[in-house]
Amino acid sequence: MPTPTQNTNPYFFQEENSIDLKSEIRKYVRFWPYFVVAILLAFAIAYFYTRYAPRIYQTTAKIKILDESDGLELLTSGFVFKRSNINLENEIEILTSYRIIEQVVRQLQLNTTFYEEGQIQTSQLAHLPFQFEQTIAPDSIVKSSSYQINSLDNGLEIIDLRTEKSMLFPDHNTFSTAHNLPFEIAVNGKQQINESIGKKYIVKFSPLKPSVLSLKSRIAIEAIGEMSHLLQLTIKSESTEWSENVLNTLIEVFDEDGINDRRMVSKNTRDFIDDRFVDLAKELDSVEIDKKEFKQDNNLVFLPNDAELGLQRKTQSEEEVFKIENQLSLAKLVSEALIKSDDKGLLPANIGIESGGINALITDYNTAVLERDKYRISGGANNPMVKQLNATILDLRSNINRSLQSYINQLDMSLNQLESRNSRLSGEVSRLPEKEKLLRAIERQQNIKESLYLILLQKREEAAINFAITEPSVKIVEYALSGSGPISPKTNVIYAAAILAGLMIPFGALYLFFMLDTKVHDKKDVEKLVTNVPILGEIPLVKDKQSLVFKNPNDHSILAESFRILSSNVNYVLPPIKNEGKVIFCTSTIKGEGKTFVSMNLSLALSSLNKKVLLIGADLRNPQIHNYIDKKKNDVGLSSYLHDEKVDWKTLLIKGFDEHPRHDILLSGSIPPNPSHLLANGRFEQLIEEAKDLYEYIIVDTTPTILVTDTMLISSLADATLYMVRANFTEKDLLEFSKNMHASGKLKNMAYVINAVGSSKSKGYGYNYGYGYGYGKTS
Repeated sequence: MPTPTQNTNPYFFQEENSIDLKSEIRKYVRFWPYFVVAILLAFAIAYFYTRYAPRIYQTTAKIKILDESDGLELLTSGFVFKRSNINLENEIEILTSYRIIEQVVRQLQLNTTFYEEGQIQTSQLAHLPFQFEQTIAPDSIVKSSSYQINSLDNGLEIIDLRTEKSMLFPDHNTFSTAHNLPFEIAVNGKQQINESIGKKYIVKFSPLKPSVLSLKSRIAIEAIGEMSHLLQLTIKSESTEWSENVLNTLIEVFDEDGINDRRMVSKNTRDFIDDRFVDLAKELDSVEIDKKEFKQDNNLVFLPNDAELGLQRKTQSEEEVFKIENQLSLAKLVSEALIKSDDKGLLPANIGIESGGINALITDYNTAVLERDKYRISGGANNPMVKQLNATILDLRSNINRSLQSYINQLDMSLNQLESRNSRLSGEVSRLPEKEKLLRAIERQQNIKESLYLILLQKREEAAINFAITEPSVKIVEYALSGSGPISPKTNVIYAAAILAGLMIPFGALYLFFMLDTKVHDKKDVEKLVTNVPILGEIPLVKDKQSLVFKNPNDHSILAESFRILSSNVNYVLPPIKNEGKVIFCTSTIKGEGKTFVSMNLSLALSSLNKKVLLIGADLRNPQIHNYIDKKKNDVGLSSYLHDEKVDWKTLLIKGFDEHPRHDILLSGSIPPNPSHLLANGRFEQLIEEAKDLYEYIIVDTTPTILVTDTMLISSLADATLYMVRANFTEKDLLEFSKNMHASGKLKNMAYVINAVGSSKSKGYGYNYGYGYGYGKTS
């Protein structure tokens, strides 16, 4: 006789050593129609998306930022603004600055956009396919507006989409009609009219600032390589013509901006020299007039030969004085220019000063001023680079001023020394007439003015040449070029994603369903959770309520055969008892798991084997056997026998099925107020003992075990206990209770019966039970 064994595993869910991959795959394969439908639906969505999604094209252009130190060498490089190196990050910031982008938007009028409206989608156009003239300036567009242009047989219909106001223009021309539209349209030629009829176009006007910011965000610029000076400009849009126009114009605006920057030094130098020419010409004319009048007044024509040697020596000294005074004049000119100008102006560069340090400081100063102006335009006055360059400019001005003063002082000292030497030579030429000395002084002033005039004239020509032939800022490596195919939508990627989504969405839904599913579905689920309790049979789901009972002993339906198998398997758990009936209890954890259904059909299956069988309805709280044999719930039965000692249980037996003459039924009877007390008074045990002598099998339909103790009070009378588990109804965690009942030995020879195998969540055999059992208070 099998005896209950203690389960040594302390855990409810036993961890499996390995995953049954085949079983897991089979679990999903059962739902293959869902996968097919999901894939087909995903493919349909992908098809319509790729069919009607706007085609986005990518346009790129490549430029090289030129290093001016490698450019054209002029007669003198002093007027050419040079950079020692190229900072590509700075160039990228300038290219994408608001100032540069705004010039592109203004030049191309990009705050006016055009679209062609189709049946499903609207496509962007670079321009309308007919004559269009915008009559409103880009700056005058202060708020967004849109106009729909419908080409009809009798003219053009233009609708203001903001006010829904419509205007009709005959002859497909707005030029000949007075209106307040911000544009003029003309469809010229019969062929152009025929091609446009039936089409709809949209013209959108946007304020300048949002349009600039929008374009600024769409342009991407990156350096090509680490050591090169190449930049790649990229933009994406529906219209390749529009994108190419934008990039090519951006390159032109940027190049022109760089050229204008480099021309600024030459222009300022030329303007400075022009201003000096006016005063210098007056001074030169004044000296020449003084010389002429002096000679005329003193009748001076030729120096005596005997003074030639002394005069030569003094002349040599005077030439040195002349040179120093020339430098002194130039230095003072630059010093005056420095004092008159503020930190925003440029200084004249290389006008003849022979001090290399001063020339270098002036060049650095002009370079810093230009860089500061660029950063201030693109980044504002509070830009850290602007502040840093302002400090640098102040330092350079201070250094230039100190250098000039030092240079002037040095020249003064040299001049004083030379004049002292001249005074010594004066004794040698003391015989020269005083008037000749004055003439020499006048001629010296004349020579200084003439020399300075010629120097400035030469520098002015150099500045004009540099201004005229300023080299470009960039070299265009590759003009804007669009790809032959769209970059979006990517058909291969979308269809691959559709396949993946078609597989993963149902898989994820099923995985989530399986993960959240806490019901027992079949024999394997029970075997995984409870390993030491046998499973005697699986009862299939019966959807037809008329076929719930094994009425015909010769029935060969699936239900009948499953109960025949169960009746056969029951004998393996029953103890080998001779000459008396075997008692089989049918119970469950909660109501609705089919214990009455199994009790009834098991008793009929045993009866069909010509066995004498008694079916007892011991569920005194919620009796159900009467429903199978068309009896009333309150008909006399077991409760009457347990309550009244005078009642003989044999007189309460009924025949429920004519084709089962050896099958008797003892109904539960009317529901008593104290079922536990009645079952424990000893009369039920007496009934079982008496029935064993009269029947071969006594099948007892008992109460569920989790809520009341009725079954526990009489469980010792059973030879075997069939514990019901209903597929897709019994929670897995409820098996823990039955496992503990078996482990503790409270239920003798317990074995599971899986009921309603193959059922779904929404279908069962129709009892519509829940967890609430509905019993009264136990006594």
